[in-house]
Amino acid sequence: QVQLVESGGGLVQAGDSLRLSCVASGRTFSNYIMGWFRQAPGKEREFVAAITRGSMTNYADSVKGRFTISRDNAKNTVYLQMNSLKPEDTAVYYCAADSPPYNYDILTEYDYWGQGTQVTVSS
Repeated sequence: QVQLVESGGGLVQAGDSLRLSCVASGRTFSNYIMGWFRQAPGKEREFVAAITRGSMTNYADSVKGRFTISRDNAKNTVYLQMNSLKPEDTAVYYCAADSPPYNYDILTEYDYWGQGTQVTVSS
């Protein structure tokens, strides 16, 4: 019912920046909390950032001050600007949508997921 497509990943050096994009289709985009999660090899998928319809944001402690989440409801798109990247940021990054009731920081409560985009940070 909702399709999410991520893009913008790649291979960068420590200290560089990337901007990820996620385009949604199939439902009214503005009714969802949008989140970004990431999963490194051999590890559990973890919360990175989330944004409400009113652009209120939440971040994991590990990315505060470096990452910025934003959304453009007219374009059905959510972004993740990643600055000062570190090797420990290397992971597959997933876009996700959470419908009411909202539980932005609980992975299993998100209703829809994208296919993921790879981010690799070299040292």
